[in-house]
Amino acid sequence: QVQLVESGGGLVQAGDSLRLSCAASVRTFSSYSMGWFRQAPGKEREFVAVLWWLGDVSYFAVYADSVKGRFIISRDNAKNTMYLQMNSLKPEDTAVYYCAADRSRGTGRANPDTFHSWGQGTQVTVSS
Repeated sequence: QVQLVESGGGLVQAGDSLRLSCAASVRTFSSYSMGWFRQAPGKEREFVAVLWWLGDVSYFAVYADSVKGRFIISRDNAKNTMYLQMNSLKPEDTAVYYCAADRSRGTGRANPDTFHSWGQGTQVTVSS
């Protein structure tokens, strides 16, 4: 089980940017696929972005259509940390954002059921 801690959420205005961080406590962080998901009130948890581990230190990024071109997922294996740079934020991006980790591999959108380790979530609120 990987311990994950998100940070960086907050209240911003539409058009602003935020960077979320997800710190992982695991020695083999580089061999984990890492993903971001979000959940708005009254809605199911939805996929945002994922970095699939392809082996060695190769990764493949996939984004939800709703964030493609605005959000960037990245990781720093030396710091055991994953990031989500969120630009041009919209009110519909308002949600609790969760990071997740798993040893599984993939090539497309990530299903929350695939991931077995989750952070506690960080609130992102975008005002219009």
